[in-house]
Amino acid sequence: MPKFFVPPEHIFESKALIEGQEALHIYKTLRLKKGQKIHIFDGTGIDYFCEIQSIQKNLVEVNILDKYTSYTNPPIDVTIFQCLPKANKMDFIIQKTTELGISTIVPVISDRTVVKIESEKKLYARVERWKKIALEACKQSNRSYIPNIYKILSFEDCFNTEMITNSQLLIVLWEEEKAKNLKDILRQNKNGLKRVCFFIGPEGGFIKEEVDLIIQRGGIAASLGPRILRTETAAITVLSILMYELGDLGG
Repeated sequence: MPKFFVPPEHIFESKALIEGQEALHIYKTLRLKKGQKIHIFDGTGIDYFCEIQSIQKNLVEVNILDKYTSYTNPPIDVTIFQCLPKANKMDFIIQKTTELGISTIVPVISDRTVVKIESEKKLYARVERWKKIALEACKQSNRSYIPNIYKILSFEDCFNTEMITNSQLLIVLWEEEKAKNLKDILRQNKNGLKRVCFFIGPEGGFIKEEVDLIIQRGGIAASLGPRILRTETAAITVLSILMYELGDLGG
């Protein structure tokens, strides 16, 4: 059954208004009719079962038949502080981590980040594009919670965010770490664990001073194994391991 995004401000007690591209998709592409049933979601983890009441090219009105919390929201809140990679790799990271259940993605400028600092206008446009990618990934994967795509931060500014302040476990993935691996760290800290933050470096990795700062702030350096992964591979691997160990991946 089709599922569409509707902002919370367009959802009322007994009806909802679907506008813009979503309405056009219903009207022109799917050619749905009055009386047909659809699902909508508000991006905060709430789903609605609805019946189409009226349909126009740019506006579809639906009656809400049922409202419920989505079963697709994972039981753990995960934030990734992802140092910006080259080219369009960040698009891929956002798409795939959204599918896997990420809660927040923070783009980070670290010492070895090679992406050029652009104007505020271009930075804003990047973040807005990433938000659209996250929304489309939610629809594809049947998620009802749209991840928070944070503004781009410097490495130092990350430590002033509420995600780190409220985190129960802070981990930095570092290829130089030999003693502690991610799997063991998660299993040792799994009881009552609900909020986790990860730092993932850019091409070239973190410098030692950055890793030291994360550890000083209560973080743990962890290895992903004997092979060095690309930054986009690391993000997907980290989240897959965590959702398997502590979340809902694997059934």
